[in-house]
Amino acid sequence: MGDGCRRTDPLGAEDTELLRGLPNDITLYCLARVPRKYHTVLKCVSKRWRELVCSEEWHDYRRKNNLAETWIYALCRGTFDQLRLYVLDPNSQRRCWKLIPVVPDRCLKRKGMGFEAFGKKIYLMGGCGWSEDTTDEVYCYDVPRNSWAEVTSLSTARCYFACEILDGKIYAIGGLGSNPSDLHSWDCFDPHTSTCESHPYTNILSEIDDSMVLDGKIYSLCGLYGYASRVYGVVYDPLHDTWQYADADLVSGWRGPAVIVDGDFYVLDQSSGTKLMMWDKQKREWVAVGRLSALLTRPPCRLAAIGKKIFIVGKGLCTVVVDIGQTGNNVEGVLVSSSIPGLDCQDEIISCTCVSI
Repeated sequence: MGDGCRRTDPLGAEDTELLRGLPNDITLYCLARVPRKYHTVLKCVSKRWRELVCSEEWHDYRRKNNLAETWIYALCRGTFDQLRLYVLDPNSQRRCWKLIPVVPDRCLKRKGMGFEAFGKKIYLMGGCGWSEDTTDEVYCYDVPRNSWAEVTSLSTARCYFACEILDGKIYAIGGLGSNPSDLHSWDCFDPHTSTCESHPYTNILSEIDDSMVLDGKIYSLCGLYGYASRVYGVVYDPLHDTWQYADADLVSGWRGPAVIVDGDFYVLDQSSGTKLMMWDKQKREWVAVGRLSALLTRPPCRLAAIGKKIFIVGKGLCTVVVDIGQTGNNVEGVLVSSSIPGLDCQDEIISCTCVSI
């Protein structure tokens, strides 16, 4: 670290010690090993410590030295139809969801917003409301600073669209827009440069049910409704900058929220009971991993993954945790799992994302 640490000091004060009697690189070495749940306490010590804990230097150091801890953030819709943001520390001895009471006022009643995490920040993108047209606004939540800011807008106003991160960029795909042509396009938002570019693609429709990044490609599940109702998928390959139709067999079993664990594609099928399915790449078929107890899950649910664990978050933040490494230990087809109590509310889960710091 040495010189590199001093050059990237958050306040640019190379000769000022963060901790009296110790070089700044040694101080960073020590402080960066403090568990994430105590970072709020570190920020109260001094302004310089707060700037350090909130800095990219801190975030990069913990990530590069395998010190980063992943927390889950859930976007929900609660009382009076307003958006709420919750956070869960899965490593805490008393695991419980906590409300983050800082959602931008202009977003509180919007629907169809994109919700994605990039680095130590969370992005709320687009959306619309009963009395508000589709918007291109983007808001960024800086997790360490616990603050929101409006950033560069999308190229196209859209809502109810697919939103994924690939190769350090956020993709906003399809959805509803102010103009008919907006339905057949996708935006590429670069958080590093705060720029956004729009691209047309005729095979993208407004009825996008879900999306996922698999093997370095973006898969979008689209719907065609009418006399000949059918569902199909499209896949974007960034290497060749091309869109193609997705494997029909893969799409046929994509019947719910999806998540990737160790490169494998899992889907929570909530059509009849609640069961976890996995796409077998070799056999090109869907395999049932197991059912989930109806006493624990509160559909509709959304998924998040940390390591080999899948977190199934339902209404009221009731959460079931399935360890993929132990799925063979099921009882009569019912997956062995643990649970995290929900809150005393009826909030409906919209989306989940993870932030590692």
